[in-house]
Amino acid sequence: MNVPALNYHKTHFLISAPNIKLMPADEGIEVAFVGRSNAGKSTALNALTQQKQLARTSKTPGRTQLINVFGVAEGAKLVDLPGYGYAAVPEQMKREWQKSLGEYLQKRQCLTAVVVLMDIRHPLKDLDQQMIQWAVAAGKSVLLLLTKADKLSQSARQKQLRMVREAILPFQGDITVELFSGTNKIGVAQLAAKLNEWFSPLSEQ
Repeated sequence: MNVPALNYHKTHFLISAPNIKLMPADEGIEVAFVGRSNAGKSTALNALTQQKQLARTSKTPGRTQLINVFGVAEGAKLVDLPGYGYAAVPEQMKREWQKSLGEYLQKRQCLTAVVVLMDIRHPLKDLDQQMIQWAVAAGKSVLLLLTKADKLSQSARQKQLRMVREAILPFQGDITVELFSGTNKIGVAQLAAKLNEWFSPLSEQ
């Protein structure tokens, strides 16, 4: 299938919203990026768009509690959701955010797919699995990026990749797993290709 390629370098910041209700209109196609606070979400977005400052990397994980929305092209949006699972965030805030997240995955009509980022050395923690379950239950496609792949040897990477691919079989959803490193640009082309596939219905309109 010949999928039109978008120019991710043109991605630009649209809005920071404190909650789901204040996000832009529920239209077009949206892909959400989500992961633990130290999984490397900002690094991945910056590597994809070839922009060093598009998504700011915080020295203190868990600090960003806003939903950051970026425009790629007409009708195509990337959504950077706040990191989850960081110990310093108050329990009440964690619970509220998880409720919001579940609501967003289930009710946002324009949300087509979810990119779940996990540190390759510590994949599939409880919250990661919950996120995958929610996304699959909501009928969304999922791309699991095993980040910081440069921290492991080639053989160790492949071993982790095989392990995760086997571990997700029981989820029975439309789930793809790829290695990723923003530092060494591993998996950046695969991420862009997957996003192009998800955004392709826009070119048919």
